[in-house]
Amino acid sequence: MFDAQHSRFATFGVISKIPGELIDRVWFIIDNDLRGLVPLDNLLKFKLINNGGSVSIHFSQQGLDTAMAFDQDIEYQDGYPDMLLAYDDGDIQTILLPEEANEH
Repeated sequence: MFDAQHSRFATFGVISKIPGELIDRVWFIIDNDLRGLVPLDNLLKFKLINNGGSVSIHFSQQGLDTAMAFDQDIEYQDGYPDMLLAYDDGDIQTILLPEEANEH
C-alpha cells in the first residue's frame, strides 16, 4: 500500500480547502514516517489540529496501539477540514475529504 511510484491525486474538495504544501506534507509523512514503520491499511485518516496557530497532523489507525503527531510550520486556518483521508485502491492514491468518500 501507498507506494510512492503510483499515481497520486487530491480531490477538488481538498485542493479548495488546504494549500498544496499541506497536501505534499501528508504524502511526505506517508512515505517517510509511516510506510515501512507501521502496517498501513488502504484507507488512512489524518486529523488536522490547531497547535498554537500551526498545523499538527495526527495519524492513528484502528488496530494500532500507536498514534503519531507531526507538527508543521504551516499556519493553521479556521477553514481547514478537521480530517483528511488517504485512499489507495492498489493503483491510484488519493487524498480526499471524509464527505467525498461517502458519495460513492
